[in-house]
Amino acid sequence: MSPHLRIYFNSALQRMEDEILLLKEEIQDLKTRNKKVEADKARETSRARKGIITVLTYAVIVIFLYTAKLPNPRINAIVPTIGFVLSTLGLNAFKNVRLQNKRK
Repeated sequence: MSPHLRIYFNSALQRMEDEILLLKEEIQDLKTRNKKVEADKARETSRARKGIITVLTYAVIVIFLYTAKLPNPRINAIVPTIGFVLSTLGLNAFKNVRLQNKRK
């Protein structure tokens, strides 16, 4: 093989190896990102998070009702809490239905 041809093939081989390394790095970055997204999704859909949101919402409404000196704040805070929880946490179910219909 001529020296010029050898230099050309070595250069081409080096470029391919560099490209392969770059692709491997990109794949690893995507895998890392996917793990983070999966962890975030698991956190967002966890029952503990939903429970904490419900309890905090109830507490804020009770405090408001006490401050406004309205009757039976602990009982009257239940309905708005349920409404808030259904409206925010129930959106995920509607989103899933919408995405399934969109795929069809």
